[in-house]
Amino acid sequence: MTNRKTALVTGASAGIGRQFAIRLAQLCDHVILVGRRKERLQALGEELHRAGVTSGSLAVDLASDAGIAAVVDAIQSEGPLSYLVNNAGFTLIGDFGSLPLAEQMEMVRVHIQATTALTHAALPAMRERDSGTIINVSSMVTFTPYRDVAVYGGTKSFVDNFTCGLALELVETNIKVQSLIPGFTRTELHNREAFMHYETPAVPDHLWMNAEDVVEESLAALNREAARVVAGQVNRSAAIAALRSQIDDLEAHHPL
Repeated sequence: MTNRKTALVTGASAGIGRQFAIRLAQLCDHVILVGRRKERLQALGEELHRAGVTSGSLAVDLASDAGIAAVVDAIQSEGPLSYLVNNAGFTLIGDFGSLPLAEQMEMVRVHIQATTALTHAALPAMRERDSGTIINVSSMVTFTPYRDVAVYGGTKSFVDNFTCGLALELVETNIKVQSLIPGFTRTELHNREAFMHYETPAVPDHLWMNAEDVVEESLAALNREAARVVAGQVNRSAAIAALRSQIDDLEAHHPL
């Protein structure tokens, strides 16, 4: 079926990824769900089926070469994609030198290697049709480096820079590319073991968003063709303040 619209979402079993899958099911005929938890993917697939949308699921670990290869194969066999959402990710909190290197390298593979490989796999068919949307999920840490998340921040900065650079390459096409930057979002990410010693309840309520609002802002911004989307007015204000602070710091240490 040549006119079938297909979306692929990584990290689809919970949080922002799950909400993307639900919303894109309203815009597409088929949704490919990628995540590590098979049971959750199957449950979401059944939910989409009841809504009249077909789906497929891939329970894979994107920290492995085999997992990335499996999704690349799915893109090539199930495509062309109308939407690709690279959302899969996790974080580790702690001193860089003390955290296990192997676990930090897994984060590098999920955030950088998988995002790059899946985007590269989806792009040729999008170019051929001159149509498609790629959304890569970054983080507010892109604007403000924090201690104890050095690798996480570095990988998310890559995602943002890579995505904005790709958007420039495709500016004369009808392919939309977006770096989505959410702030604190109420998802299972903040219930992970990595956050056991991080006082998320101390974060003021007004800084938190829910996954539904983040996804709605992302999709609405596609109409504005913005390469970088910071979800939430509070987060946008914080991002602007962080960038101004960096400019002030640069001017203070390197006067013209």
